[in-house]
Amino acid sequence: MNRHNYFTFLLLLIIGLQAQAQQVIERQGQVSYFSYTSVENIEASNNQVLSVIDFTNNEIAISMLMKAFTFKKALMQEHFNESYIESDLYPKATFSGYILDYDPSNLDTQTKMVEGILTIHGVSKEVKIPAKIEKQNNRIILSGDFEVKVNDFEIKIPPILRSNIAKIISITFKFEYRPYEKE
Repeated sequence: MNRHNYFTFLLLLIIGLQAQAQQVIERQGQVSYFSYTSVENIEASNNQVLSVIDFTNNEIAISMLMKAFTFKKALMQEHFNESYIESDLYPKATFSGYILDYDPSNLDTQTKMVEGILTIHGVSKEVKIPAKIEKQNNRIILSGDFEVKVNDFEIKIPPILRSNIAKIISITFKFEYRPYEKE
C-alpha cells in the first residue's frame, strides 16, 4: 500500500469511527410512573426501554413496550394493559425529538430541554421535557421526570374508578447510553 492510499484508508477509518462514536444506545432504559390518589397509589416500572441518540444533530428516539410495565399487584397490571392503555391495540409508546442546545464535547453535567413528539395510546402530543445529562465511565446518562395528563392521550377511565386513578401521572426516566456498536 503506497503512502497516499494508506493515508486515505486511515482517514476513512477515523471518519467511520467518529460517525459511529456520535451515536449512543440504551437497550434497557428505565421508565416508571406514579399515580397518587387518596384511595390508592399506583406505581409501575419498565426496564426494557430502547433509546438511541445521534449527536450529529442531537436527535433522540425512544420506544417501549407497554406490556413490559410491572406492577406490585397483578390486577393493576391487567387493568392497565386491557382497560386503559389497551396494549393489544397500542403495544408501544414512543418519543422522537431533539435535545436542545446540547454540547456533547462539554464534560460537565448539563440540564437541557428535550423537545419532540410523545405517542401513547395512539395519540401524539408535542412535549418539552427537562433532562439532566451526565458523562460517567464511557456512558452518557439522561434522566428526568415530567407529568402527563391522562385525558391528553384519550385514555378512558370508567366513572366508578376515577377516584382510584390520578388525572395527572408522574413519569420518571433514566437511560445509560453506551457507544453504538453494530452487532
